[in-house]
Amino acid sequence: MPQFAPLQNDNFLRALLRQPTDYTPVWLMRQAGRYLPEYRATRQKAGSFMGLATNSDYATEVTLQPIDRYPLDAAILFSDILTVPDAMGLGLYFVEGEGPKFERPLKTEADVMALREPAEGSLDYVFKAVTQIRTELNGRVPLIGFSGSPWTLACYMVEGQGSREFHTIKKMLYNRPELMHHILRINAKSVADYLNAQIDAGAQAVMIFDSWGGALADGAYQEFSLQYMQQVVAQLKREKDGVKIPAIVFTKGGGLWIEQIAGIGADAVGLDWTVNLTKARQQVGDKVALQGNLDPAILLASPEQVQAEVRKVLDAYGKPSADHGHVFNLGHGISQFTAPENVAAMVETVHSYSKAQRA
Repeated sequence: MPQFAPLQNDNFLRALLRQPTDYTPVWLMRQAGRYLPEYRATRQKAGSFMGLATNSDYATEVTLQPIDRYPLDAAILFSDILTVPDAMGLGLYFVEGEGPKFERPLKTEADVMALREPAEGSLDYVFKAVTQIRTELNGRVPLIGFSGSPWTLACYMVEGQGSREFHTIKKMLYNRPELMHHILRINAKSVADYLNAQIDAGAQAVMIFDSWGGALADGAYQEFSLQYMQQVVAQLKREKDGVKIPAIVFTKGGGLWIEQIAGIGADAVGLDWTVNLTKARQQVGDKVALQGNLDPAILLASPEQVQAEVRKVLDAYGKPSADHGHVFNLGHGISQFTAPENVAAMVETVHSYSKAQRA
């Protein structure tokens, strides 16, 4: 096993475990991305998004770019949530301006019954990147590994691409729930194995992105998304070499179900920008830490507005106290149209204002 440098800044991990921190730690969903000129340059070299994600040198380079530019408190593996279904043989490809698509989506009962977990070795490029990134971080900040949730992966696997309406998968869910559950069981096992392999490779925290859970009706959410995230969390390694590995779950549009999400056994719950942080903190108490939840669109405003809105989020969470934890983040991924200096203003304000809150 690789030997890694000792961690110099563990504020992010401490916050997830609801331990005291010197300030509120901050990282951004999609922090390595198109808003950074250095990312765009590397992507051009790589030739495509998957060219970046499947080459451990490029994946390492872009993961470290935001860490080199800003005093962020965590790095997140550069990859895609669709690596798992791709490794199941569904044939992932990207269309410029249209996003990810699958050559062989699950259209028929036969397709569903033929579905298998990823083949041995098919995701090794991801684990290689994790180890390389962790090594090159050299202990500066922790590394987050991640996966899509079983339900979110299934949305792409059945629809064949992203969707606004989710008609195809919802038709299967209501007409043939047993087929839907079959896919989700395989996905849950695959996601748990995938995250555990990332932990073995060096990830110090893991996050499950349930990007499309909010598309489900109440009742259907619990049965087809939450239940399977709970299965994943139950199978995760929560410790490696005597060190705790925190797990974060994030359902975009999941504000209605915060208390239920907090009950599935993860260490932290991510919140989108529609949620009131004050209320959310009261709802979860000292059961889990919270992560979020600045509206990413605020970063398109002036730096002064960004600073004001950051302070509002920190005020809404309130004064830190024992057994509570908060990680500052956006309510979803950063927009490619964000000015890099606005991110600098945001990170600086999170750190300075949250230090003052603790004084």
